[in-house]
Parts: sequence; structure tokens; C-alpha cells
Amino acid sequence: MQIQGQIVDIQNRRIYAGEITVANGKIISIIEKNHGLKNFIMPGFIDAHIHIESSMLVPSEFAKIAVLHGTVATISDPHEIANVLGSEGVYYMIENSKKVPLKFHFGAPSCVPATSFESAGAMIDSEGIAELLASPDIYYLAEMMNYPGVLFDDDEVLKKIQWAKHFNKPVDGHAPGLRGKEVRKYISAGITTDHECFTFEEAEEKLSLGMKVLIREGSAAKNFEALIDLLPDNYENIMFCSDDKHPDDLIVGHINLLCARAVAKGIDVFKVLQAACVNPVNHYKINVGLLKENDAADFIIVEDLVNFKVQQTYINGELVAENGESFVKHVAFETPNNFTITAKEISDFASPVRYRSGAISGSNSTIRVIEALEGQLITNEIHHKSLIVDGKIVSDTENDILKMAVVNRYQNTKPAIAFIKNFGLKKGAIASSVAHDCHNIVVVGTSDAEICSAVNLIIENKGGVCAVNGSENKILPLPVAGIMSDKNGWETAKLYQEIDAMAKDLGSNLKAPFMTLSFMALLVIPDLKLSDKGLFSGNTFSFVDLEVEG
Repeated sequence: MQIQGQIVDIQNRRIYAGEITVANGKIISIIEKNHGLKNFIMPGFIDAHIHIESSMLVPSEFAKIAVLHGTVATISDPHEIANVLGSEGVYYMIENSKKVPLKFHFGAPSCVPATSFESAGAMIDSEGIAELLASPDIYYLAEMMNYPGVLFDDDEVLKKIQWAKHFNKPVDGHAPGLRGKEVRKYISAGITTDHECFTFEEAEEKLSLGMKVLIREGSAAKNFEALIDLLPDNYENIMFCSDDKHPDDLIVGHINLLCARAVAKGIDVFKVLQAACVNPVNHYKINVGLLKENDAADFIIVEDLVNFKVQQTYINGELVAENGESFVKHVAFETPNNFTITAKEISDFASPVRYRSGAISGSNSTIRVIEALEGQLITNEIHHKSLIVDGKIVSDTENDILKMAVVNRYQNTKPAIAFIKNFGLKKGAIASSVAHDCHNIVVVGTSDAEICSAVNLIIENKGGVCAVNGSENKILPLPVAGIMSDKNGWETAKLYQEIDAMAKDLGSNLKAPFMTLSFMALLVIPDLKLSDKGLFSGNTFSFVDLEVEG
């Protein structure tokens, strides 16, 4: 097979008219050849850090859409399904991914559970990590979210890192806001990347200390604008990633969109493509072709190097997408699940005002409130006067202080209650069993009755995302481990968009309310979050009371 076009040689920083010869899945030759074709042949895009589960699609369904945007490979952390099903979940993702051409590269999830302050469905200790890292299907130790464990020399944490070093596999980081002597110690432990930087200065410091920085632009966390100006001077040590990408966003685009945005800012196209295509291959030592002779024939043809509109995608010499049509075939897959809890009662979500020395806090009660931030995973702790009705703290829609609950999905326990700002609901409730990292049920609502209704709808369907308002409800069932759909990407995206629209009709003005909701139980991202065990400060790494003393 011969393919002609303008060859984009990233390594030598040149573009020339040429012809590629492909045989048996490899590039046999690349020669200069005069022709009139104006399209561009270049290496395919790589998402350098993504949780496939967050697309709500199994890998084989994710691949169908990703190839349309020129993605040929991913660095995939199966941390989400591991928190539900343990190593069995990791192997489920690997086996499903092998049935399609897209090249998935999975890591060994380092923090299952992420902390001891929440209830997960499984645990992977250092011996389990060793078993995973011994597999040729595991390419790295996935993000070490337990950065306090690294800083305080936790034995189990250090053993996991040592196993990665033993197998000569890189260690991914996760240390939002970590600076100074603490980040120096974190890096010195052997941690090589971070995708959690949210300020220019933080990323600049980590780069100066030898870390690779991943510029993240996902459905919830959007750090592209804050970090992209670092690329021109640090292009050999920067990669692009989405981290978490909901299905409707994936249909619109993937890493190709970040390249277009970077080039539009005037950044040299070769530096942009170094980050998007080359650096992940070199860092993770993966078998993805870079448009060289004897490489795997993984490349794409784009209309131009401005918008990166993909005309064709090839993986191992196979045409897998062309002009908006995906040729990745459907494969059958199982739907493992471990939703075991029973329906809840409205009274389970009541939050009585706490008694202090025999006196009710009453109308003077001040509560800690989680302040959700648009486009960020971090939150703030703010204090606000509570709304008391019949001796109970309730949602205050007028001030946008809404009740939030996290419900343990693995065993019947009392829900944990908190309050949150910036979801904006004026009626109804929204809930999800996609709740990083343990994937318990997380819900925000305007009344205990609506909250209970939403939670029970999730329980009835053994997982999903939903919106409810009285007798009206919409749900996207997620029967695969309670976090992924059994439908194709387009159908999943359509259902998700309908529920997203309903959440906004209920009053939410967040761009991605369900993606934001999914991170409100993620304890390893500061500051204030809620687990099934209680309200938690990521800054002090300890539980805190709902009501503020004094």
C-alpha cells in the first residue's frame, strides 16, 4: 500500500511531498516524491493520561469515536474500575481493549482505594501492584494520588514505587498545588509526571525540577489556558491529556482540538506535535509509530496543520476511520457489577442541627460549605449561615447552598451529608454513581425527598447518572461496574446530553454539572470534599465537622 501527501517529519522539523509504503502493519519506506497533494501525513495523536471509564464507555466503544479525531493511542489509568472491582477490573479493561485496533496502554492503579477515608469496592496492595506491573500489558505505575503517603514515607506507598522501579516502568504523579520542599521530596521518590498543575507557576516549578507536565483539558478540569504558554520553551517535557472526557465532548473532538488551539496561539507546529504525538511514546516506551521506516504504521492524514481536521486514521496499517466514519467494529462485552445496597428512605438524608451542651445551634448555626469551581477539580471551603427548618439543616436554594450526600454503594450504611455551592439547582436533584474515586453515589438536591428519589433511581438501575424533578426523571444506566454504559458512544452521548440539559433546566449553570459532581467526592483534590464517611479537608487530610464551632 502506498500513500502520498505532505510528510510531516517532526523530529527533523520539515515538511515535504512524499510517499509512504506500508506492508504487514509497518512502514517499509518513506521517500520524497513530487505530487500535487496538499493534505498532510503525520503521526497520530496520543492522550497521555485518561481514565477511559470517565467517558462512560468501555474501551472498545471509546475507540470507535477516538479514531475519528486521529487518536491512535492512549495512556490509560484504570483506577476507576479498579476501585470498584480491583485487579479483576483492570484485566477486564485490558481484555476488552485488545479486541479493537486503538492502542491502549494501561497502568497499575497505585491508590485503590485512594485513601482510607472512604469505602471502595476493592483494594490493591503492594503485592497486587507487583503482580500487575509484572504483566507486559501494564506499562507504568498510575498516578500516585497519595502524595501525603510519599511525603511521610508510608511503607506501602514506597513499596509500590519500588516495584515500578524494579520493573523499569515510569511512575505517574498527582500532586495538585504541591510546591517547594514537599514537591522536591515527591519527585525524588521517583515520580516523573503531573497532570494536576493548575497554575503557570506550579507547572513551571515542576518542570524546572525535571518533571514532565501534562496539559489537561477535560470535561471538568480545564488547565489549557493556564499552562499553554509553557509549551514553547518546554516542548520536550510537555504532553497533552484529557484525564476525564464525557461522551458528548469526545464526539466533538479529542487531542486534535488542543493542537488547533495551540497553533492558533502562534506556537510552532512542530513543538505542538512533539507534545501531542512524540513525547508520550518516548516517556512510556510504547510501541506506537512515529512515521519512521520500520515503525508501526500508525499515522493520520489531516486537511491542514491549523484545524487538524482528520481525513484518515491508520493503526498498524489498517484504515480505521475516514471522513467522519469509524471502521472500528462492535465487539460483545460483559457487564460486571457489584451494586448490592437496598433503597433508601427520605429520613436517611435528614441533617439535624447538632446539640452543644444541651443547647441547639439553631438559627445561628454556621456550616462548612463546599464551593465548587467551574472548570476546576479543586474546591474551596467557605462558611455560611445554615437554613434551619424543624430543627434540621436543609437546602437553601435562595443562596444556592444545596444539600449533598454520598451513599456507600457497597454496603448499607447511613449516607454522609454536606452542603455545596454553585450547582444552582432551583428544583429537583441530580445524582451519579460516577464519583471519583470509589464510585459511591453522589447527589445534590433541593430537598431530602428529591435527593432520596434520585439515589433510589441509581440503585434501581445498578448505576447511572440521573436527574429528577417530582415525577419526572431521566437516567443513563451504567451497568458496567456502575460506571460505564452497555451502549455505543453515540447513544450514550445522546442520553447524557438529555440528562445534562435537564440538570440545566433545573437551574444549574455549570458547563458540565455531572462531571463536576463526580469530583466532589475526590478526597485527594483539595480542599473540602465529601466521602461516604464524612466531610473531609484535603488540606489537613482529616475529617471536619459540618457545623463550625463558635
